[in-house]
Amino acid sequence: MPFDKEHDFIVIGSGPGGEGAAMRARKAGASVVVVDRHHSVGGGCTHWATIPSKALRHSIRRVMEFRRSPLFESVASNFEVSFPALLRAAQRVINDQVNVRRDFYVRNKVPIVHGHGRFVDPHTVEVQLDGTVRTLRGKKFLIAVGSRPYRPTDVDFSHPRVFDSDTILRLDHTPESVTVYGAGVVGCEYASMLRNLGIKVNLINSRDKLLSFLDDEIIDALAYHLRDQGVLIRHNEEYERVECHDDHVIVHLKSGKKIRSDILLWAQGRTGNTQDLGLDALGVKANSRGQVDVDEFYRLKSQPHIYAVGDVVGSPSLASASYDQGRFAAEHATTGECDVRLVKDIPTGIYTLPEISSLGRTERELTADGVPYEVGHSMFRSLARAQITGTTVGMLKLLFHRETLQILGIHCFGDQAAEIVHIGQAIMAQKGDANSIKYFVNTTFNYPTMAEAYRVAALNGLNRL
Repeated sequence: MPFDKEHDFIVIGSGPGGEGAAMRARKAGASVVVVDRHHSVGGGCTHWATIPSKALRHSIRRVMEFRRSPLFESVASNFEVSFPALLRAAQRVINDQVNVRRDFYVRNKVPIVHGHGRFVDPHTVEVQLDGTVRTLRGKKFLIAVGSRPYRPTDVDFSHPRVFDSDTILRLDHTPESVTVYGAGVVGCEYASMLRNLGIKVNLINSRDKLLSFLDDEIIDALAYHLRDQGVLIRHNEEYERVECHDDHVIVHLKSGKKIRSDILLWAQGRTGNTQDLGLDALGVKANSRGQVDVDEFYRLKSQPHIYAVGDVVGSPSLASASYDQGRFAAEHATTGECDVRLVKDIPTGIYTLPEISSLGRTERELTADGVPYEVGHSMFRSLARAQITGTTVGMLKLLFHRETLQILGIHCFGDQAAEIVHIGQAIMAQKGDANSIKYFVNTTFNYPTMAEAYRVAALNGLNRL
């Protein structure tokens, strides 16, 4: 690849946002170069966040199923699997994902320059790797550098018993106990996974409830099942200091409590990877969380030829949304216009055990806005498919307008929740009368399936009118 030419579009970062942008710009005929500081493509999503943690969760779930199955009760009691062994299984998935993603770039003839990229002026990026510096000039750029776990300066993350959501994937033993500080999505997911490995878990929440953006009924279900699994949840607590020892860690809380455990997993927020990106050369300043301001087309407000997507622009900070943001930004960069925007309602998938998925409005929001709505429930314990698979914990909850029957919200807790929600999403996205809870009553579902929950929930709701 000639490094002295000016490229149409330079993408910094090969995670979901960068990949979506690179592929869209290349399809539009632009000359595209991707800069990535890691030795292989995929970004944090593939290497440290979404893929490894979900692969780890899947392995833990399989262990749980084996131990609880009456078919294997004679051997399951003596079956042990270590945390490092589970991580090795996750690594195979990461390798497969890297190969798939790398092939996308090869097939579309998008060169990748590995190394740390930083702006030296608004149209020039220097890429440094092992003492070698390459200079790339571009007409337009896209920043998709992702984020990393937030680390307060007064916590010693160099200590071998202190971890964040990246470094926990290098844990080389199975601890007996862990304190998870931070009860957001990442904290709840890891608390659930680690507890189902038989590890004692303290979950410290600085707020008064778990995942307050969810529907209250789902929040209550999550809290109940975490406690039922044995997780000790402490709400409205903040740390004062962390005391590290050779064989344990003590988290001192401002309330006076002292929480002792083998290891600490810090899961309190994330920070955009905009440090050392050369933003000063652009006259751009990131906020305290490493995020930058963009307009409706994802352009930096002071440098409209430079776009930014994904975690560095803030909410929703989802891999799925980042990919779409990258595509939309690249379309605007290559054609000068883009009529497509992120949809209003983006599904949330939370991979606790059981998992959660939510779309649309909550009861709390509808009540506050004075919307006349009704509720339809389907409890998984009544579904034949759930009984067959032994996954009877959970429910599907539909919120719909009492008069128009329009679907207003879908909330699912239980096995395959993140898959199940997409059935309702397709109907909820329809216009006018096509978005109606009656669709689920008048449609024939395969039997037995988890999808049947929609028919049951719809009938339950209509019977309340």
